Amino acid sequence: MSQIKIFDTTLRDGEQSPGVNLNKLEKLEIAKQLERYGVDRIEAGFPATSEGDFNAVKTIAETLKSTSVTGLARAVKSDIDACWGALKNTKEPCVHIVIATSPIHMKYKLKQTPEEVLNTSVEMVSYASQNFSQIEWSAEDASRSDLDFLARIIEKVIDAGATVINLPDTVGYATPQEYGYMFRYMKENVPNIDRARLSCHCHNDLGMAVANSIAAVENGATQIEGAINGIGERAGNVSIEEVAVALKVRADAYKHTTGIQLDETKRTSDLVAKLTGMYVQSNKAIVGRNAFSHESGIHQDGVLKNPSTYEIITPEMVGVRSNTLFLGKHSGRHAFQDNVKKLGYDLSEEKLQEAFNEFKLLTDRKKDVTDEDLFTILMEVQTDMTKVDKYQLEMFQVQYGTANIPTATVRLKTPAGNAVETACTGTGSVEALYKTLDALIEEDLKLVDYQLNSVGGGKDALAEAHVQLEVNGEKVNGRGAAQDVIEASATAFLNGVNRYIVGQNTTLKKEVVK
Repeated sequence: MSQIKIFDTTLRDGEQSPGVNLNKLEKLEIAKQLERYGVDRIEAGFPATSEGDFNAVKTIAETLKSTSVTGLARAVKSDIDACWGALKNTKEPCVHIVIATSPIHMKYKLKQTPEEVLNTSVEMVSYASQNFSQIEWSAEDASRSDLDFLARIIEKVIDAGATVINLPDTVGYATPQEYGYMFRYMKENVPNIDRARLSCHCHNDLGMAVANSIAAVENGATQIEGAINGIGERAGNVSIEEVAVALKVRADAYKHTTGIQLDETKRTSDLVAKLTGMYVQSNKAIVGRNAFSHESGIHQDGVLKNPSTYEIITPEMVGVRSNTLFLGKHSGRHAFQDNVKKLGYDLSEEKLQEAFNEFKLLTDRKKDVTDEDLFTILMEVQTDMTKVDKYQLEMFQVQYGTANIPTATVRLKTPAGNAVETACTGTGSVEALYKTLDALIEEDLKLVDYQLNSVGGGKDALAEAHVQLEVNGEKVNGRGAAQDVIEASATAFLNGVNRYIVGQNTTLKKEVVK
C-alpha cells in the first residue's frame, strides 16, 4: 500500500468560498483540528494579501507541531518574500507558487507568451530555493494546458528546485480519463519527474472532483489537495473526507492509504461548518445527516438483520456516535475540563471558566447536555473579540402574534459607552429586531444572508444563527447561539458588526504605529 499525502486548503481555497470570512483565532482552531485529523500539509493562507492573513499563517505555522504549513504565492518575488516572513521560524517552511499555463489564461489573464511563463516560473522557483527547501509549483488550469509545454516547464522548475508539482483541474472541466492521462503523460515524458512529488487539485464544477482525484492517484499522483466538506471557489474543491474514506473502504481496488484519522472526520466537518457558516447538506456523502439513515422498510429490515447489507461505512469509522448525555447539572469543573480536553480543546484558565459558567447556565434550562451543545459553547467562548470597545446588547424585547404587528425594542451600549434605545416594527419578528438594531448602529449595514440551525434535537435544543452582513461595504460574518432563536439572531447580528469594528480598530492601531 503506497502512502498518499493529504494537502488541505480549507483555510486558503476553502475560505475563498462566497460568504466565508474567518478571523485568526478561528483559522487556528481549524488548523489544530486538521492536525489532529492527520493531514500532511496545511495551506494556511495567502500571506501577501493582507496583514491579517500574514499573521494567521505565521501563528498557525508556529503553533502546529507535526503538520507542515505552506503559504500561497503568485510567481512574484514580493509574494514569496511574504511567505518566507510568515514561515521562516517554522520546522519545515514551504511555499506554494502558482502560475497559469493554459493558452487561454496565458493570453488573456497573464498576457504572456509560453516562453515568458516558463522563464518566470524558473526564475521564481530559483529565487524561492534560496530560502525554502520545500517548494510546490502549481500549473494553474493544467487540465486545459498543452501537455508538451507542461512537460517542458515541469522539467525546468524541478531543476530549479521544485519538490512538488501540482497539476490542478482549476475549473473542474476534466474527465477522469483525461485527468489521469495528464499525470501518466508527465510520468512518461518528464525525465526528472522522480525528483518531485506529483499532486492533484480538483474542483467540483461538474461533480467529478473525487473521481478525478482518484484517477490522478491511479496514474502517478502521490498527493491529493482538497478541503473539508468540499468548500472552495464556485462548486468547491474535492472533499478530503470523501477521498480518504473511499481509499479506505475500497482498499481492494485502490492500493493506497493516507494518514487521515478517520474517526476525527465528523468533528472536523462540524467545526468547519460552524465556523464558516457553510452547513453540510443532509445527503452529503460521509458526513451528511442522512448518510447513515434508512427510510425504506426493505433497507431497515436488512440493516437490522445485518448492517453490512446497506452500510458500506460504519458510523464509528468516521466518528459519528449517538449524541448522548456526557455531563449533567451536578457535574463539577474537573469533569467538565476532562470532557473539554477529550474534544481536543486547550483553553486558558479564563476561557475555561467562561465556558464552565455557560455550561452551568445551560444545565439550568436544558435537561440533557450533549457533545454538540458543549461544542457550540466552546465555539462561542473562543470567539476573538479582544478588548476593543464594541456594541453590547443590554436589553431586547420582541412582541408578535397573529393579530399584532411584530415590534422590537432594543437597548444597546455603544463603543463610545453610551446607552441607546429605540423600537421598530417589521413583517416578522426577526425583521423587526434587525431593523431596530440597524437603527441603533451608526455603521451602514446590509443583511446579505441569514441562517438558523438547531444544535441537536428536542424542544430545548440550542438555536444557532449565522449571518453575513455588509458593514460599510465590507462583508463580515456573525454567529450566535442561544436557546431562544430571537436571542441567537440578535447575538449573531451584533457579532458580525463587532467583528468589523475589531478589524477596523486593529488596522487603525497599526497605521498609527507606522
